[in-house]
Amino acid sequence: MSASAQARTAPPAPPPGPTLPRLLAGIRAEGAMDLEQHLATHGAPPREPPRRRRRESPLIEQVEHAGLLGRGGGAFPAARKLRSVAGAGRRTVVVINAAEGEPASFKDRTLMRSLPHLVLDGGELAARALGADEVIVCQCSSARASAESAAAAIAERRRLGDASPPVRLQVVPSHYLSGQESALVSFLNGGRAVPTFTPPLPFEAGVRRRPTLVANAETLAHLALIARHGPDWFRQLGTPSQPGSALVTLSGPVAHPGVYEIEYGASLPSLIEAAGGATDGVRAALVGGYAGSWIDGGLLSALALSDEHLAPHGAALGAGVVLLLSERACPVAETARVAAWLASQSSGQCGPCVNGLGALAATVAQIAHRSAAAKASQRLARLASLVQRRGACGHPDGAVEFILSAVETFGAEFGDHASRGSCEACTGSAELPLPAASGEAPGERPRAVSLS
Repeated sequence: MSASAQARTAPPAPPPGPTLPRLLAGIRAEGAMDLEQHLATHGAPPREPPRRRRRESPLIEQVEHAGLLGRGGGAFPAARKLRSVAGAGRRTVVVINAAEGEPASFKDRTLMRSLPHLVLDGGELAARALGADEVIVCQCSSARASAESAAAAIAERRRLGDASPPVRLQVVPSHYLSGQESALVSFLNGGRAVPTFTPPLPFEAGVRRRPTLVANAETLAHLALIARHGPDWFRQLGTPSQPGSALVTLSGPVAHPGVYEIEYGASLPSLIEAAGGATDGVRAALVGGYAGSWIDGGLLSALALSDEHLAPHGAALGAGVVLLLSERACPVAETARVAAWLASQSSGQCGPCVNGLGALAATVAQIAHRSAAAKASQRLARLASLVQRRGACGHPDGAVEFILSAVETFGAEFGDHASRGSCEACTGSAELPLPAASGEAPGERPRAVSLS
């Protein structure tokens, strides 16, 4: 009997203690964890008991008691999402969303590149709980190493007769909005990978008009561990309102930027220390990615990484992004550069996105270079009010939040540029990450640290 088969028939291992790593347990310095190594680390996933007609899967109740929130950015309760699909009463489809369009986030592609079997476990467990007969893994086309690792893991499970229901990989376009769940459904149905917000929603009629669960890769990895160890184990870390651990992509002036596993409520200084400490002065932190909010550097020493602690600053952890901006960078130039990129990512479906984001980006650029600066400053607020809450999707709102948060946090710098023009720091190296040709994370190995 093979080691994989032995692991499948062995009794489950006792739950690990309330420590990290969880998701990143056993991660290798190079390459992906194969199925045998994965089972030796986590044990075999539980088998879904035979379902009685119209009776809910016990897994959904476990996920609810665990308090698992989605890790794709919206923090939507995972159990509620599962129930919405289960309640549709027809054959369902499960979509594993690893199409990470946020340029500052590498957590999902790290999971698919290094720990694909944990994510696949979660997708298959969710499919069995819902009675789904198909699992589709969606991976961004620019994340080649992650897609190759996912394909190899799917093939390995298939060779061992371990893929039930069937699992397939679908590569999707590299675009900021491609990972939005309705955009994925549109693409899988043969359309463009752009958000659609007209009913029916994916849980009602998604892929091939069937009820569809679209779940983030990290969310499903957590689900796979909850199924093994239970909701009480999951809640041993984190806060009452945000239990568990989370993957955070940390970048900026630290010795070791990369993907870290933290418990919710960990302090930002402890995360920076785990990353080898700051290598320069930190002017501010952007939390939540390019639809997130800036927090001034003077407030960072007391900052805790959970939504309840971030809310007073108008921020949320979102998809687990923390971007540090050094004191050497020009925040106005950085804002102008990212605003222009966000405008380029329009899906072209509505005026606020097509025209509004371009006008906002041009206005920020005018302020950065003192081109009609007095009028530009007034125009920025007016344009923002015209764009917010008027788009066909959430992209314009996110871009406006990024720009207005920058103006508020770096008010002195914006005022100085409006009156004097470009500064010496404007010509320095850009710090905020935008997509590279490879789409892969920097060469840092993911790290798991227990942070409180």
